[in-house]
Amino acid sequence: MASGVALWRQVADGIERGIAEGRYAAGERLPGETEIAETYRVNRHTVRRALAALAERGLVRAERGSGTYVEAPRLAYPLRSRTRFSEIVGAGGREPRGQFIEAAEEPATRELARQLGLKTGAPLIRIESVRLADRAPICVSTTWLSAEQFPDAGRVFANVRSMTKLLEHYGVRDYRRGSTRITAAIAEATDAARLDLALGRPVLVVDATDVDADGKPLVTKRSRFAAERVEFVVES
Repeated sequence: MASGVALWRQVADGIERGIAEGRYAAGERLPGETEIAETYRVNRHTVRRALAALAERGLVRAERGSGTYVEAPRLAYPLRSRTRFSEIVGAGGREPRGQFIEAAEEPATRELARQLGLKTGAPLIRIESVRLADRAPICVSTTWLSAEQFPDAGRVFANVRSMTKLLEHYGVRDYRRGSTRITAAIAEATDAARLDLALGRPVLVVDATDVDADGKPLVTKRSRFAAERVEFVVES
């Protein structure tokens, strides 16, 4: 260990070199805290601080009860008229997964009613979910649909874990992106926990509405993407 450099920084630098040199591959679980501590001859508190610093920089990600994993390179996420999370993740050689959080019925606000072409107060179904690439959570999404057009959509989504499959269940075979708006924000506490992000980390917020072949709105959603795990590619 070099003198004059904080021990935790030396540990962090060593692990970072291991990632850069390929000794720790993307998605691979790092050795446990005890093993790292023995390797660098430091205590576990020093290791925890080093791992926390690497996590803040987006190089590693801690999973509660499982360990610390090397973050994969940013996912290239094309923004186009036909945007499908599973297809995008699969094309990048990673496994797409969806996690259902909850669903509830609520009245449409004026803005949601406008986006969905409904009357203010019309019944909506709100679905909360997390989308992952391999083990890494990529985005948290809140989706709204008409409760009259898609009755029991929450239960259906909980079973299929895919918006495309949910729409197919109701006879919608294809749809396209009607509008997309992107802004930036700091992750709220709940989103940070669901995305395995440290508090204060940035997210990219995508507000989008999908329409059918005739241009009729089907769903509107607000997705919060972990900014350090994704890069948007605008295709013309």
